[in-house]
Amino acid sequence: MREASLGFIHQFVPAKSESLPTLLLLHGTGGDENDLLPLGQALAPGAGLLSPRGKVLENGMPRFFRRLALGVFDEQDLRFRTQELAEFLRAAAGQYSFDLENVVAVGYSNGANIAGSMLLLYPQTLRAALLLSPMLPLKPEQMPNLKSVAVFVAAGRADPIVPPENIKQLVSLLEQAGADVTEHWHQGGHELTQSVIEAAHLWLSRLLRK
Repeated sequence: MREASLGFIHQFVPAKSESLPTLLLLHGTGGDENDLLPLGQALAPGAGLLSPRGKVLENGMPRFFRRLALGVFDEQDLRFRTQELAEFLRAAAGQYSFDLENVVAVGYSNGANIAGSMLLLYPQTLRAALLLSPMLPLKPEQMPNLKSVAVFVAAGRADPIVPPENIKQLVSLLEQAGADVTEHWHQGGHELTQSVIEAAHLWLSRLLRK
């Protein structure tokens, strides 16, 4: 079901069972609300899918927040857009009647970065997050409490956009906040590989069995 309500153009697919989570699917630069639906279905068959389209345009390509240059974020806009996305998630839970305490973010690239920002700025919003080719989005003024949150971080050792040191800073910050972080490193670059999808599926399957 495609909707333009709640402030975002988005797709919503209800879960097949109340026990299954809702995946908040957050696309990369140039993607849209349809991009990650197949990924969501592969990661957690039968789960609910909520997939918004980023509202910022960069040369006509949708993004979730502005950047000043490659790898340089407009932090003021990032904070505003993160709040906007968190409010959208709460409104969507009310409209579609899914459990707000059973939401797992799945973000790729730009989508992973705003998912990371949600973890750091709105720590009670997500049960878990899969950050695929992310980077450190910002450093929060106050350390969040992420003790009940599990995070999967996938990164390429040859990523031309994000150096490994940046990923390590992100992982360190999440762990300092108490998150249970699993790192998955592959030999590729910034792309989403089949090995990453398989590792993410296995990680999420184990999480959902707990």
